[in-house]
Amino acid sequence: MQREGSDINNTALVTVWDPLIRLFHWSLASAFVVSWWTGEEYYDLHLQAGYAALGLVCLRLVLGFFGSKHARFSDFVYSPRVTISYLFSLPRGNAKRYLGHNPAGSWAIFTLLVLAALSGATGWLVLQDFGGKWLEELHEGVASAMLAVVLLHVAGVVVSSWLHRENLVLSMISGMKRARPEDGLRGSLRIVGIALLVAVLAFWVAALRGDLPGLTAPVAEYAQKHDD
Repeated sequence: MQREGSDINNTALVTVWDPLIRLFHWSLASAFVVSWWTGEEYYDLHLQAGYAALGLVCLRLVLGFFGSKHARFSDFVYSPRVTISYLFSLPRGNAKRYLGHNPAGSWAIFTLLVLAALSGATGWLVLQDFGGKWLEELHEGVASAMLAVVLLHVAGVVVSSWLHRENLVLSMISGMKRARPEDGLRGSLRIVGIALLVAVLAFWVAALRGDLPGLTAPVAEYAQKHDD
């Protein structure tokens, strides 16, 4: 389903990304970077980042159905035909501007969510001593696939920013883009957002402490086992 873009010539700055979706975006990016660079030497930090990523994926699923306008999945579900057409329009320099996620970005988001969930699931199974070497290799392979998608996503952000003369990275920090005033977010989801964030943090802390029998194991215990 194609969404109409917003004319870049409109001069009003409106809020497009709410604070919670911005927090999710940069938190997941940070969790991925930490997981990638700590896997071989700092197992405790690697596992903490992994649990954080799993919690963030759960949060994003909730936001996908109950979040603000442009955070909802229904706002950026595009068919393969629309996505291919958008990709071909990029080198021609006439790609349509989208106020929310563009078709290429939407597929990157869905792919990253699936890979992050798969990475977390395989990592948890490895933590439970299930599957052996092949599962560890699958876990590493999923992480490599995530890195590839992240790099493609970053490249897409750079290209779209250049084509439409707008800083998409800055918009994910400030939450604002140029559009008609009526296209901006209305109302506040702060209470819901805070409640969801507290729930995710509570799950993460419980997971790290090993307070969820049958689901998690203490990080220190795994690190000890791995070193032995």
